[in-house]
Amino acid sequence: MRVPEITALFWAIKILTTGMGETLSDFLGTHGSDILNAAAILLVFGAVFAVQFRVRRYIPAVYWACVAMVSVLGTVVADVAHAVVGIPYIATSVFFAVAVAVILALWHRNTGSLDVHTITARAPELYYWATVMATFALGTALGDLTASSLHLGYLASTILFAVVIVIPLIAWRRGASPVLTFWAAYVVTRPLGASAADWMADPTSKSGVGWGTGPVTSAWLAAIVVLVAIVAVGQRRSTNTEPAEAGSAREPADLDRATKPDVMTRVPGHRS
Repeated sequence: MRVPEITALFWAIKILTTGMGETLSDFLGTHGSDILNAAAILLVFGAVFAVQFRVRRYIPAVYWACVAMVSVLGTVVADVAHAVVGIPYIATSVFFAVAVAVILALWHRNTGSLDVHTITARAPELYYWATVMATFALGTALGDLTASSLHLGYLASTILFAVVIVIPLIAWRRGASPVLTFWAAYVVTRPLGASAADWMADPTSKSGVGWGTGPVTSAWLAAIVVLVAIVAVGQRRSTNTEPAEAGSAREPADLDRATKPDVMTRVPGHRS
């Protein structure tokens, strides 16, 4: 499989990447040249995805580097649509919501499944990353809509989305569609993490904590690195123990058959 298992660590890292991408984008917006910063973002974005599409399995560091860069670029896209083009947050929210729905519809029509656990080929992976990009832009617009247009501020927005993200979890536990609840939660992680990071970074005059975009970006990035390292170590240990566990469970007859070349096949989608 080319994407991670959906665990508590997955959601924790996902939320951290959203906040880090938000404050990093804000930091770059006030430091250095806009043209050079945009070029750097696109260059790094292209580089990490070039690696992601070359590897044949899920590698935590590569995958989460892609998510982090999608977070940064998604923030820039949503901010440019509002600040430069002048599109209201409500309009960008609706636009990106429609974009998510269209991508999911095309994904299902062309592959027959939206289950992220079945992403082992290039076509569904491309749809997956297109959906991820659209959800980041949608989440950014929603977070800005509640914080700015609705005048809730970042702390109230953080609390709001912390409550909202529980709804897909409850719905999933009550038998709702796993695909629908997964992507609903995925969208909400963006405004949740971004609102929390903005609240930490904003000055006290704007009801923030006042830590600044640079320190908040560094702190959230450090947390991402630690959690991704934990995931990588756990994956390595799991990979190393699988052969031993599989071998210990074999019966003598299985061991005889295992020596025959015609049955030494690899299970599709199995991680190596």
